[in-house]
Amino acid sequence: MKIIKFIQKTSTGKNVAVLFSMNMAFYLAILFYSIPLVLKSAPDMKLFDVSPAGYTTEYAISLLNAIGPEGRNLYQSLQLPLDFIYPGLFIVSYPLLFAWLLKKNHDLQSKVYYVLYLPILAGLFDYVENVLVVLMLKTYPDLDASLVAVASFATVTKSILASIFFTLLILGILQVVWKSLFNKQAVRS
Repeated sequence: MKIIKFIQKTSTGKNVAVLFSMNMAFYLAILFYSIPLVLKSAPDMKLFDVSPAGYTTEYAISLLNAIGPEGRNLYQSLQLPLDFIYPGLFIVSYPLLFAWLLKKNHDLQSKVYYVLYLPILAGLFDYVENVLVVLMLKTYPDLDASLVAVASFATVTKSILASIFFTLLILGILQVVWKSLFNKQAVRS
């Protein structure tokens, strides 16, 4: 509960704005710069990081073959360094954003704040995924099926946790908007 109390205390509008902006800058750099560069030789494929349903050993080998030596080098030297910063920003910015929203409608003692652990766990699984992708790149072309399976599990788990979190975040935003509109209508009456 100490983590939740710390998040509640630091979830000010200024902190949320600064950290969310940094988070989005890294996300957009990854999405529109580093991923397309890595996939230049295989534009129809998806990197491990953005494969929410996971991947097989055959797909992993196919992807790493398709992106070639240049793509594998860019994956290690550009994409992964950015993606080692992004989960940290995700772990910090999204709990702050959601706590900031929750404080508008919920008492600080509410159990609803346990949802703040979802983006933390998603970010931690992103780190696990990244470490395992580094190992896959290092051991290519001799990829171990169990390594790929664990990496895929980390990717799927990260994706599920993030999806649940974003669904709850959207519901939280809608709740704040609904309450704001309802209060404005009540004042007019």
